[in-house]
Amino acid sequence: MFERLDNIVKKYNELKEELVKPEVLNDYNLLKKLSKEASDLEEIVNKYDEYNSTIKALEESKSLLDDPSLKEMAELEVEELTKKEEEIKKELEILLVPKDENDGKNVIMEIRGAAGGDEANIFAGDLFRMYSYYAESEGWKIEVLNAIEGTSGGYSQIEYMVKGSNVYSKLKYESGSHRVQRVPVTETQGRVHTSTATVLVMPEIEDTQIEVKESDLKIDVYHSSGAGGQSVNTSNSAVRITHIPSGVVVTCQTERSQLKNKENAMKLLKIKLHDAMKQKQDNEVDAERKSKIGTGDRSEKIRTYNYPQNRVTDHRINFSIMELDRVMDGNLSPIIEALITEDMRLKLAGEKFNN
Repeated sequence: MFERLDNIVKKYNELKEELVKPEVLNDYNLLKKLSKEASDLEEIVNKYDEYNSTIKALEESKSLLDDPSLKEMAELEVEELTKKEEEIKKELEILLVPKDENDGKNVIMEIRGAAGGDEANIFAGDLFRMYSYYAESEGWKIEVLNAIEGTSGGYSQIEYMVKGSNVYSKLKYESGSHRVQRVPVTETQGRVHTSTATVLVMPEIEDTQIEVKESDLKIDVYHSSGAGGQSVNTSNSAVRITHIPSGVVVTCQTERSQLKNKENAMKLLKIKLHDAMKQKQDNEVDAERKSKIGTGDRSEKIRTYNYPQNRVTDHRINFSIMELDRVMDGNLSPIIEALITEDMRLKLAGEKFNN
């Protein structure tokens, strides 16, 4: 570990030297790239400096143990500094865990009603509301790109962007099938039903990361519609884009401008194509890796929302919280923090979190 830390310090110092060179200062893209590299290493370098200062102070305190007049004070200092050394060492181990390059990015989220008909669509709407409240508590902004409302409420499908600080680092664990157990509004005999909705979280990508040929696209424009297919716009502003080679279809109808809808649809298409490419690469490396959302079947679940017992359970980490009402009002932090903690524990052990 310490050899790696020494190399990081060396790399950091080299970057600081590069950043003051005229040719770098005059090249915005290179300056931005090197500044980010230095910034990514700075926290580790500062923590390693603190560790070395602590080791030096510890050695000085140990050298005083042979002096009878200073022994008692030295013993207290040695005890405190030894504890501090252990704490900083653990912090350094965590800082050295490889970071997800997407953690700082905005995300595109897609929620679909799956098994359960109208109740699944209503639950999809509840999940969107939950994530909207959570985003608000984090100071993030939501921009809806496409929404198809369910005939009885909620959404059969909704796609939206979440913008803010380190969005992906917290929402990346939400991809998968979410199950709800409750008595639907339409149930007359008070029976508990089980329904599911699927959630997909994709990091935003740079526009230059993936090239899409115009000749590979089929673009349709039509009147935007609301619940039940009723037209809510008299102009052909809604846009549907089909990527012919992959069969991926995206739709955007939230803006009154056809140009803006097309722009958002293209952004969504590129992100979906990029995500599909990444999943294919991951599958080639790890044949046992499952897709993020599966089929949406009741048996494929990452989390259950049990209304009769006011309980939410994340099955990946066997974590339950008896505060479903608060969770649905956006208090997702306890669950997400538990997922982050387990992810970090597995990384320190050299294992992979299966989300």
